[in-house]
Amino acid sequence: MHDDEHWMRCALAEADRASAKGEVPVGAVVVGASGELLATGHNLRETDADPTAHAEIVAIREAARKIGAWRLEGATLYVTLEPCVMCAGAMVNARIARVVYGCDDPKAGACKTLFTIGEDTRLNHRFPITRGVLETDCAARLKSFFAALRALGKK
Repeated sequence: MHDDEHWMRCALAEADRASAKGEVPVGAVVVGASGELLATGHNLRETDADPTAHAEIVAIREAARKIGAWRLEGATLYVTLEPCVMCAGAMVNARIARVVYGCDDPKAGACKTLFTIGEDTRLNHRFPITRGVLETDCAARLKSFFAALRALGKK
């Protein structure tokens, strides 16, 4: 659990980078089988005008480029918010070995809350999921971000 908290703190730092850009504060890191940092990512949907630029996708793409292969076998993905359907599907396709996330997403969560994509036996790859790592810290960033938007009348 100590390693999980360390890497989730790295993902939280990425979430802070997203927030500083006016992006929804979600951050992700991909850690290789040997415990080395392969990639980081944070939401860039607004910045890049790209609906697929979720933190997880950004990090998965960077990790694949770094190792020169699309299979991220043995890798763990840490993300501050439960992945959506698109991101969970990308994790299946990338052969991510394990997913660790901070807080549940009751509106779009696809690992435990609304769907269980990583555990679906109909798919060609499955991965174990650990949820709730630094959950309070992860949720607090999202709550603060959206409270600030509402205060500005934006959401």
